[in-house]
Amino acid sequence: MADTRDPLSRETMSKDLEHLLRNAELRNQLEPYLDESINWIDRDRVPTPVENEFLASMLAWERAPIVPIAEWFDPKLDLHAPELLDDDALHEELWKTVRLLFQKRIVLDFTDHMPDRELYCVIYRDILPAYEKKLDTTGHYLHWDCSEMGESAEVWLRYYASEEERDNWVVEFGDELPPREPPPYPRDLPQPQEE
Repeated sequence: MADTRDPLSRETMSKDLEHLLRNAELRNQLEPYLDESINWIDRDRVPTPVENEFLASMLAWERAPIVPIAEWFDPKLDLHAPELLDDDALHEELWKTVRLLFQKRIVLDFTDHMPDRELYCVIYRDILPAYEKKLDTTGHYLHWDCSEMGESAEVWLRYYASEEERDNWVVEFGDELPPREPPPYPRDLPQPQEE
């Protein structure tokens, strides 16, 4: 038993109690949203502060509004129609938009197979009008997979899949693979830093 006369012991017990109270508060707030995901936590193996982070992220997800990405910005992010821009203006507008999206924690993945105009059109027609949960948590990024803009996985298999992923694809689906090629439009887009 902890010696309650020891100041470090009292401090530890106080922190433990704070974590337990926060845990109970989070679970009460999550009650209306409960489903089987709450059972993903092995309470015997996960420290209470880690469990609290998970519960807080679940609560943030449940409460986040679903709005078009363009409305994540104030004022709303309106781009010029692609057909109104020459190549230089479009390139400049594209990079400005990519940086703005990243500031809102939106990451564009697998873009190196498409020219600037095509990527700009994807942002203009597909990404900005898309309704997504707007989470205001620092660790959350919305990753937009630009290789899936077509009907098949050919783009991903051709330009981005590793040899192991390509082999697994053949085993799972039995499809013939497209030849592997380097993406024709390499870009250095902003990415979250590894933590």
